[in-house]
Amino acid sequence: MLPDLVKKEDLPAASALNGIEFNFARAVGPGLAGLVIAAAGAGTAFLINTVSFVGVIFVVARWKRAIHKRTTPPETVTGATLAAIRYFRYSPPIRTLLARSALVMFFASGLLALLPSLSHTVKSSPTAYGLLMGSFGFGAVVGALLMQRARARWSTEVVVTGGVALFGIATLAASVLRSLAGLSAAMIVAGSSWIVFLSLFSVLVLNHAPEWVRARVLAFSTLAFQGAVAAGSAVWGTFAQRFGVGTALLYAGAGTLTMTALALFLRLPDATVDLTSWNHWRLPAMGKGIPALDGDLGPVLVTVEYEVAPDQATDFLKAVRQYRRIRRRDGAREWGIFRDAENVNRYVETFIVSSWAEHLRQHERLTRADREAEERVQRHVVSQSKVRHLISVE
Repeated sequence: MLPDLVKKEDLPAASALNGIEFNFARAVGPGLAGLVIAAAGAGTAFLINTVSFVGVIFVVARWKRAIHKRTTPPETVTGATLAAIRYFRYSPPIRTLLARSALVMFFASGLLALLPSLSHTVKSSPTAYGLLMGSFGFGAVVGALLMQRARARWSTEVVVTGGVALFGIATLAASVLRSLAGLSAAMIVAGSSWIVFLSLFSVLVLNHAPEWVRARVLAFSTLAFQGAVAAGSAVWGTFAQRFGVGTALLYAGAGTLTMTALALFLRLPDATVDLTSWNHWRLPAMGKGIPALDGDLGPVLVTVEYEVAPDQATDFLKAVRQYRRIRRRDGAREWGIFRDAENVNRYVETFIVSSWAEHLRQHERLTRADREAEERVQRHVVSQSKVRHLISVE
């Protein structure tokens, strides 16, 4: 919902504010729940929690999302799912973000997963756990407030890597500290670095997902994040059962610190990218007496004929093979580049789309960020490219 509520340049601040309210609730909620349970029992606490959702439902129900005029046929559930998988596969920035997020979360999950056992070793009371969780939430609020200053001074890569390093250090500290005050301080540091990492990664995912596939990319992101947390929690819980909580936290903290090395070969993509639709491809001019094409017709074979300068063939092939990723990402299920045997300067790019409706969506999915890749291809072409659309008759 955030991209529909705030401007793109305000997303980091909005994401941080969302983190503040969430972690403020995490800090205050356990204490309030404890008071309610002590006064009226656990059932009353759950009943109040249920009733609190009425306000959320009311606000969401009254929210009027801006209506965007549809210019292409609606997708089926199966088609939309396949389009999302294809976009993930052929979008290196999204793959990098999700892979890096999952790897960090696998190790970072150890601290929160083992926190109940850790608090029990310090003080056998629910109060200790509540205090540590409250410290984590308070740290998240502080981290969200400081994040904007950090982003103004350093790059996103530096801020994220620093946050991961701080979380690793806090986990290492938790593996050896056995006083409630010391662990609370470590949890404040962990909470502040946690919110920095999560907020900036969420913003990057939103910035690199165009509107047509944003919700589906966020679903992939949630799957990667929650899957890594679930897997990490199980692994570190098993490790702690066998070797002890302190040892498990020591290895989890060391693993989190090693994840800072991901900045060397899984660098974060640019925070600013223009994903505005750039629909400039021409549609075929229908001759007189030819009926309009039905969206269900297909598969569709699209060919693009290029006349390439003789001394630029190598550079052209390099550029057009890079352009392949964009074709596949936006809808092509097959792609190829061929040279004319009778004219060595003529190359034909071919790609197949499942239906005419999907090809129309492919037009809409091209973004201004793709403009440079297309211009690199056209730079080596000496005449206007010829485009043909062929519909299967089988």
